[in-house]
Amino acid sequence: MTMRMLIDARHREETRVAVVKGNRIEEFDFESAERKQLKGNIYLAKVTRVEPSLQAAFVDYGGNRHGFLAFSEIHPDYYQIPKEDREALLREEAEHAAEEARRREEEDDLEPLDGHHDDDGQDHDRPDSDLENDQDDEEDARPSSENAGGENGHDDNSARALRAKRMALRRRYKIQDVIHRRQVLLVQVVKEERGNKGAALTTYLSLAGRYCVLMPNTTHGGGISRKISNAADRKRLKTIMAELDLPPTMGCIVRTAGLQRTKTEIRRDF
Repeated sequence: MTMRMLIDARHREETRVAVVKGNRIEEFDFESAERKQLKGNIYLAKVTRVEPSLQAAFVDYGGNRHGFLAFSEIHPDYYQIPKEDREALLREEAEHAAEEARRREEEDDLEPLDGHHDDDGQDHDRPDSDLENDQDDEEDARPSSENAGGENGHDDNSARALRAKRMALRRRYKIQDVIHRRQVLLVQVVKEERGNKGAALTTYLSLAGRYCVLMPNTTHGGGISRKISNAADRKRLKTIMAELDLPPTMGCIVRTAGLQRTKTEIRRDF
């Protein structure tokens, strides 16, 4: 069945978008001059309820409804566990992340030099498009199972195994054991409130600039957007990133908008 996206922008004060499958509306959203957009905003929040059955927490961040915070979106720094255990967990994750990064470097070195950059058809230089595009670049650069593998099947499988092992490190804990009611967290909105559902939140912050995205508490994130596919461009940008001297607890991604930018421009944006 055909799916269509219908956009109504006849009125300046409101734009409405609907995803239609046949005669049925699958999704509906709108932007209004009267409604304050929350996505990308950062708040100091307090845990109001921990739900063991969902392995998630509901937090009060000042919105119309309590926000939803999945256990996988909570940084270990917030775990109420002994300091030694927390440091050991972070150290193990950092070691696995470093190994993943090393394998991605090897995969990039194997890429042909005659690659090309695919234009995604968006004007990434517009300041008002930052919040919409930074997440795309962030997902493209993160070591996910979809983009961690290269052309070599062995590298692909080993990268997936490494990521699975790193993600399994936290499964030794349950949210009800490490997160407590009235605990204060710093959260960012990743999905707006919809219907009766509250906003989806994360404690992994991302701050979008024009040419790069800074992730102040993400040790296993960073690099170059996968949309930049030319090997020579990736090598040049990696050299620039290496000179930024990022601390080990921080990640940074060069966005597609930074492809043709100089070292000075990227450093200034960072």
